[in-house]
Amino acid sequence: MMETLNYEITIHAPIHKVWDLLWSPETYTQWTQFFSPESQFKTDWQINGKTYFLDGHGNGMVATIKSLDAPFEVVFSHLGILSDGVEDTESREVKEWSGAEEQYFLREIDENTTHLRTILHTLQEYEEHMNNGFNKGFEVLKKLAEK
Repeated sequence: MMETLNYEITIHAPIHKVWDLLWSPETYTQWTQFFSPESQFKTDWQINGKTYFLDGHGNGMVATIKSLDAPFEVVFSHLGILSDGVEDTESREVKEWSGAEEQYFLREIDENTTHLRTILHTLQEYEEHMNNGFNKGFEVLKKLAEK
């Protein structure tokens, strides 16, 4: 059963800075550490292109970008998993949640204040993991942005 989860935070930093901290390799690893240590994010930034959300061993999620309007919005659609270098987008386990979205919306409150909202679809069994990851991760992101 899929659930929709919602995370929001107000960060006292310009919108471009928050966007860059979300997606640059060095800081992505820092704010996503609660999902998996040494998390990595790789993308071609192309709609319908390839995006990977990976752990320190190079395993993780295969996704694509459905919508992109930097620095205001990016919507990822999860297609499958990458394990030991093999992409799986066809198995029955994957088909249960394939197409689940992870949406990031940034809104300028003023030139030095950004509202960040993430909406994602996930299986109920991952809700606690997602809550922990996003709530703690967004606090790290806020600290990075405001220093």
